[in-house]
Amino acid sequence: MNTVIVPVDFSATSLHTARYAAQLLVGRHGVHMLLYHSFSKQSDEATVTANLEELKKELSASYIVKIDILAHNDDNFVEGLERAVRHRKADMVIMGITGKTGLAKLLFGSNTLKMVETKVCPVLIVPEKAPFAEIKNVMLPSDFKDTLHTTPSAPIKDFLGVFNPKLHIINVDKDHYISLTDKYEKEKQHLVKMFESYHPEFYFMRLYDIDEAITLFAADKDIDLIILIRKNESFTEKFFKGSHTKTLTYHSKVPILVMHE
Repeated sequence: MNTVIVPVDFSATSLHTARYAAQLLVGRHGVHMLLYHSFSKQSDEATVTANLEELKKELSASYIVKIDILAHNDDNFVEGLERAVRHRKADMVIMGITGKTGLAKLLFGSNTLKMVETKVCPVLIVPEKAPFAEIKNVMLPSDFKDTLHTTPSAPIKDFLGVFNPKLHIINVDKDHYISLTDKYEKEKQHLVKMFESYHPEFYFMRLYDIDEAITLFAADKDIDLIILIRKNESFTEKFFKGSHTKTLTYHSKVPILVMHE
């Protein structure tokens, strides 16, 4: 992992995310953080650049991390950010999301979820009030379906290699009983081999409500970050629709790293 982009609109949510990102990247040699802001009026460039420099100065004084800034003139926030990711060959975007109702949630929350949909790179979603914690325990939910072809092992291992956390792989299935089926055992062994360097622990939960199960597991195991694999017709798809989005993004206290298969 080399470049991480952190969009900033100077709201409390985005400033919290920038501070979270700076703490996260302390001591990660070779990784640099890019503070990004897009503006629609050319006359705003000088002010925006000055504000970014001030934020960079604040963060650099508190955290030992390499920081650059990028102020970009673009009418469409998501499209501009997507171009910045491609041009800078960024490995990850770290964005905030607000739990508030009204305009803040509509603008910053929707932009975060829209950025997830671009599939341009992994997006780490930092809830508005998520306290910083070292990444010691990571949860990876899996539906145990065609794991060899649907698990983005390279970017997941790239992330794990930076932080070297304990990896917890969980499956939530209302039809599970005491023992695994042969099919599930086969998929489990694929994942064991895939992440053997991280000695993953496996958990199979027989529950009906997936987001509730993950929330309970996160609290029980002191999970510091959840990795969600975004793929069509999977159980993770549910997290981005209706009440699941509200539960695991707007209301979560645990950051969520979204990757695509």
